[in-house]
Amino acid sequence: MPLRICHLGKFYPPARGGIESHTQTLARAQVALGADVRVVCVNHDMGGIDATWRVIASTPTVEEVDQGVRVTRVGRHASFSRFDVCPSLFSALWRVRREGVDILHLHAPNPTMFSALSLLGSLRPFGTLVVTHHADVVKQRVLLKAYRPVESFFYGRAALVLSTSEDYIGGSEALLRVGAKAKALPLGIDRTPFVEPTPKARAFAEKLRSEHGAPLWLSVGRVIYYKGLNVAVDALSDAPGKLLIVGSGPMENELRQRAERRGVADRIVWAGRLDDEELVGAYLAATALWFPSNGRGEGFGLTQVEAMASGLPVINTHVPHSGVAYVSRDGVSGITIPMNDPAALAAASRRLAGDADLRRQLGERARERAAAEFDERVMASRSLAYYREALGRPVEPSTKTTPRGRSSDTREEALGSPKLSA
Repeated sequence: MPLRICHLGKFYPPARGGIESHTQTLARAQVALGADVRVVCVNHDMGGIDATWRVIASTPTVEEVDQGVRVTRVGRHASFSRFDVCPSLFSALWRVRREGVDILHLHAPNPTMFSALSLLGSLRPFGTLVVTHHADVVKQRVLLKAYRPVESFFYGRAALVLSTSEDYIGGSEALLRVGAKAKALPLGIDRTPFVEPTPKARAFAEKLRSEHGAPLWLSVGRVIYYKGLNVAVDALSDAPGKLLIVGSGPMENELRQRAERRGVADRIVWAGRLDDEELVGAYLAATALWFPSNGRGEGFGLTQVEAMASGLPVINTHVPHSGVAYVSRDGVSGITIPMNDPAALAAASRRLAGDADLRRQLGERARERAAAEFDERVMASRSLAYYREALGRPVEPSTKTTPRGRSSDTREEALGSPKLSA
């Protein structure tokens, strides 16, 4: 019988975000390996309007199928300090409980799902609990006081608590508390769109090169405090070229004002949200990805993997006890600099802008590292191995292929990764 898995996420694509992308990629790849997978999450879409950051916003409950993954997007009425008010969530979870699953995989931090599970009572009828701890709650102190006891309760009852990297475990109080139950499951992506860009992606890349020239630095993600975009704005004063910012968020106005004060506003391109093919085009057009995150709210940085898969070098930061510098290695796939250091970011950028051979070498090794460590099949195989460990089931060989017909056997054998059937 295939493993029956239910992921409890925050949102789900087309909602933007690292946790959202990871949930979708993992679920799809698990289906490709033969698992029966469903996702329960909050619906972010209010009639074509992204309601993620709105306090008061009503969205409907929607059922759909995404490449074999059954997705339930529960409607919400409001959101307070990352807690979404979703009355229909309880009926969705009751249905999961009634139908039965082997693994209930919760992606945290996730106050909404933790609260709902608390009100529903015992976890036992749901199946074995696995939690992915994507990041510590750092800045929201009021939320943390209420959230930590609930977090501790569920982590204590989980069979496994997964981190996105070994580096993150040592600095996380939540992960250290669970001891040997804390394991690393690095995030992965479907590399196909990045290694085989569509004509639309290539055309968009050419458009960006024509309009903005080179060097073109790229930032991708929500415009929030731990992304370190204040450092990026300051660094642009001493770096050549333009900065293309893809994404939006609550700090955008503040950063626009900062750019005006620094005299670099005319060299920042605010692209907002791009579609998937345009995003690939942005990676193709850029000189390097700027990733100056400055807090452990950034536990991994999935956009680094996307850039690496595209052959784009990464300039990232050494965030203590975070996986950021693990994803893109200094001197391997990019350059790692200290946190909150605009001068270092500018210097690294000038170095890359002036050395085409270095850019090429880093780009080639970036592609290799993305394939070896952060491919979706590698991640999914590792996840199923963890599930079977938690359930006490034996590991079994598999010769399944991905939805696009690419056999993963050769790559997984070379990596020593377990090949499993669900």
